[in-house]
Amino acid sequence: MAKLYGSSMSRAGRSLWALEEAGVKFEHVLVPETRKPEYLKINPNGHVPALDDNGTILWESMAINLYVAEKYGKAPLWPSTVEGHGACYQWSLWCMTEIETPMIDVFMHRIMLPADQRDEKVAVAALEKLKAPLKVLDDHLQKSDYLLGKEFTIADLNVASVLSIAQYIQLDLSPTPTAQKWLQKCLERPAHQRASAMK
Repeated sequence: MAKLYGSSMSRAGRSLWALEEAGVKFEHVLVPETRKPEYLKINPNGHVPALDDNGTILWESMAINLYVAEKYGKAPLWPSTVEGHGACYQWSLWCMTEIETPMIDVFMHRIMLPADQRDEKVAVAALEKLKAPLKVLDDHLQKSDYLLGKEFTIADLNVASVLSIAQYIQLDLSPTPTAQKWLQKCLERPAHQRASAMK
């Protein structure tokens, strides 16, 4: 049986969602200490998530999700064409390079860091950086229900999982209402609800 290491409150949450969405039976393993030698054998970086799929070890949440979708997901979760695969790679990498870093900057400087280490200027600058990519997403979604068309795919899951941080940092998505509705629709999926209910 596959094992997924990491809490749903970490980046492992998006991989739990992918496993649930693909209908994979798996064991969810919490990792209280990621620097212990036994865990470093699984992920030498000392981070979560990590996936042990019957001896195939993978880390990095986006790599795990694309692997899960390709191996276990059926269309439309994993598209049936190479062009569809390319679009999934594109949106998955895009959300990591364009969206996640500024969102984490806001999260750190408004919530996570001790008050005396927070810098509101960093948070404001990060929010400014988000405006352009959020408009790209909103403009694209005005043409279709989901990122690749009428059906939910792993691309939607990956981008929505990154944007889900918005609810914790009180990111105002009202200037991009199409993206806001799409995000809500994605997060209401039963597989996401099940993954979020895990520790």
